[in-house]
Amino acid sequence: MLQNCNSEFTVFIVDDDEAILRALSRLLGACGYGVKAFSSSEAFLAESDPAIPGCVILDVLMPGLDGLRLQAALNDSGIERPVIFITGYGDIPMSVQAMKAGAVDFLTKPINDEVLLAAIAVAAEREGRTRQKRIELGDMRASLARLTARETEVLGHVIAGRLNKQIAGDLGTVEKTIKVHRGRIMQKLGVRTIVDLVRLTERAGVQPARPIERHG
Repeated sequence: MLQNCNSEFTVFIVDDDEAILRALSRLLGACGYGVKAFSSSEAFLAESDPAIPGCVILDVLMPGLDGLRLQAALNDSGIERPVIFITGYGDIPMSVQAMKAGAVDFLTKPINDEVLLAAIAVAAEREGRTRQKRIELGDMRASLARLTARETEVLGHVIAGRLNKQIAGDLGTVEKTIKVHRGRIMQKLGVRTIVDLVRLTERAGVQPARPIERHG
């Protein structure tokens, strides 16, 4: 019995065996997935769009760029697309290498339909979480970009744990002005507490300001 599938989720199949491509394309198309089939890793890399939600069903042993090297290429390029390996000649070292590099599953041919669909469901869930985190990170960075240069400067000191009086002294202004900046920062970033502010900036990669060294 086929599982319920996400029609907005595309399964990219990469295998040099045309019979496998046809069989999996029919199966996944009947299930409701979008399907794109490629007979080589090079063809996949040339045509795949990282913006399309989906996963890759990837043969391990292929002429040219094999499956493990394609997985490494995707990881190196920062493309976070879940990979499900299929192979007729796999061994334990191959499967260990694939799983350590983040593969969802490592399946041997002939492929059991239900096992494959279950792996795709896991891949879809993983990809959805990754995509949501990426969207949230983009929103956070957009909010940070709305800060003025001065607010950004004050933010670095705030998340470093410095008090308003200390920040004012470092920046050559008065404590009241720092309070105004802090209020605007919190409002623009949509947070209510310093703890939430610190968490947000950590996720966005904002570094705390270093204390200003004074000499003499």
